[in-house]
Amino acid sequence: MKKQFIPHINREISWLSFNERVLQEAEDKRNPLLERLRFLGIFSNNRDEFYRVRVATVKRLIKLGHRAVEIYGEDPEVLLKQLQNKVLIQQQKFDELYLQILEELKENNIYIINEKEILSQHKKFITDFFHNEVMPSLFPILIDSKKPFPFLKDKYGYLYIKLRSKLYPTQVKYALIEVPTKVLSRFVILPSIENRKYIILLDDVIRYNINEIFSVFGFECMGAYNIKLTRDAELEIDNDLSESILEKVSKGLKDRQKGKPVRFVYDREMPQDMLQFITRKLGMSNLKDSLIPGGRYHNFKDFINFPTLDMPHLTFQNPPPVNIPELDELNTPIIDLILKKDLLFHFPYHSYNYLIKILQEASIDPRVHSISITLYRLAESSRIANALINAIKNGKKVTAVVELQARFDEEHNIYWAEKLKEEGAEVIYGVRGLKVHSKLFLIEGKNRNQHFKIAHIGTGNFNEKTARIYTDLSLLTAHKGICKDVETVFHFYRDNLKIGHYKHLIVSPFTMRKEFIRLINKEIKNAKKGLKAEITLKLNNLVDREMIHHLYQASQAGVKIDLIVRSSCSLVTELPGYSDHIRAYSIVDKYLEHARVFIFHNGGNEKIFISSADWMTRNLDQRSEVATPIYDETLKEIIKTLLKIQLSGNQKVRIIDRHQTNKYKPVEPGTPVFRAQDKTYEYIRELSYNNKLSTI
Repeated sequence: MKKQFIPHINREISWLSFNERVLQEAEDKRNPLLERLRFLGIFSNNRDEFYRVRVATVKRLIKLGHRAVEIYGEDPEVLLKQLQNKVLIQQQKFDELYLQILEELKENNIYIINEKEILSQHKKFITDFFHNEVMPSLFPILIDSKKPFPFLKDKYGYLYIKLRSKLYPTQVKYALIEVPTKVLSRFVILPSIENRKYIILLDDVIRYNINEIFSVFGFECMGAYNIKLTRDAELEIDNDLSESILEKVSKGLKDRQKGKPVRFVYDREMPQDMLQFITRKLGMSNLKDSLIPGGRYHNFKDFINFPTLDMPHLTFQNPPPVNIPELDELNTPIIDLILKKDLLFHFPYHSYNYLIKILQEASIDPRVHSISITLYRLAESSRIANALINAIKNGKKVTAVVELQARFDEEHNIYWAEKLKEEGAEVIYGVRGLKVHSKLFLIEGKNRNQHFKIAHIGTGNFNEKTARIYTDLSLLTAHKGICKDVETVFHFYRDNLKIGHYKHLIVSPFTMRKEFIRLINKEIKNAKKGLKAEITLKLNNLVDREMIHHLYQASQAGVKIDLIVRSSCSLVTELPGYSDHIRAYSIVDKYLEHARVFIFHNGGNEKIFISSADWMTRNLDQRSEVATPIYDETLKEIIKTLLKIQLSGNQKVRIIDRHQTNKYKPVEPGTPVFRAQDKTYEYIRELSYNNKLSTI
């Protein structure tokens, strides 16, 4: 049977378009100057992960030959060339932007200098800093052409050095030095001169002093060039039943560092003989699509942490989190308030401390007898985990479902899983064949002979660090039906054969796909009857072809559809006959938009859900995800208003068009200019100070 044609934009191509929006933020002069530099770091970090995961996957598909087209739906070799072309274009823009920002920094009396631009006043400082701080952390490797090439670690930056013998000038050797950014800051702040501030990168401190390292061996440096190798980051988890999932993930983390190279980035000024030598030794001579010529510096992700230099006018001055007077003045545990009405927090506009406080109170409250929680990405020094440990010490039963395969956070999760287990928690290492991505906790207790339950369903991780920069929603409710469904989810985590029945929550991989399709179809039926029919979706990613197909069908029936998609959007907008009634936008700003919200008009009886799930095949079919309905009418109005603010914003909002041009949404004549995230803060503050706690 021939597959039905569904217009779509390749997920990887669309993702590169998203990362270009991040690059636009580095270009946008409305942003403070140092923040623009940090956006370059975010762009670079995003691209690194893209190569480690997505490009690595495409390369794996190529090995399948003609079968890859059947499985993937398109030729991975053709796609790889398209990705390479886009990456090179973006790299050129990136390099131009960096040079432009350097000039603008000079206009603000900030100078990022290299080893050839060092002033006489700084020479002793740099030399002393090198001897006292840098040299003890350097471990140079002389490369022997007859021996295997030294192993290059993923995510690390290196200086690749060409040396010449002082006694025999024709004798050339190569060497490697890892830039020690794991123990030292990449940015060395030099003494100010008058009102000028100077910074030199650690790479250039090494370059300036490099002859001190090799001269004792009779060599002098002819050039030192930045290189970086990116490796396949996919964890290989085999089906050996004799090993626990903890052992498998721990083993996989060690193997990840030895993953196959998928990208080699080098300074385009590097001499050809050096490039040929190293690519031959790495076995990448014939992998032209993996060789990326870059600028003088790599590992730009370090620029995310570029120093503020005591110049607040050059950074975002985000307002403090909004206080909630009713919670701050509460003389009883917050649990008592939740037993009376639902609460909704919106981070980072609210302080994450409120959520931590609830768990801290539950850890002490003599009425509480158990806490169950899902943990996907924990902070390195997690106050959430410490609250759980405190609960155990206070005699509470704690069950923690820890997802060990949360990509790039596996080590933190393994650490906290073992720590919680040591303290006496029941630790469940996810579900075989599914990633546990839901954001749940359930507090259970007894109050005056009455049992009670309080549930949390959120869109973001229990991570107080990321909660300062990710926008997320958290619902806290004592609704008996929702709490019972959350309890059923935890029963499933304990015994994977007990799938359970859900009357309120939408749960993947069991009911989520078919329930959202049912809600879309209901809008289609209403539209065909001439009734009002609308869908508003806020997602990180929209790539699942079946869901896109149903959205096309809804548009064809006349359903008005508004999409806010931060990252990949495979749905083709502005396509006559398919998406005539669909508008799609993307917001990239100082906070990372992370909440997922689904609104269906439903004949006037609106259905509103928040969730941890995007509309991707993995979320709908291969993960444990939860979407919760919002029942409180005031909360529903607030969520609708939040999305209206985002859809009405005309700063930092891009139109997602069929050509992926990333044009900013125009300001209509007579329309006030406003930034959605700033307007959201004002709205949340207004609600909080009006003491409308049930609305926040």
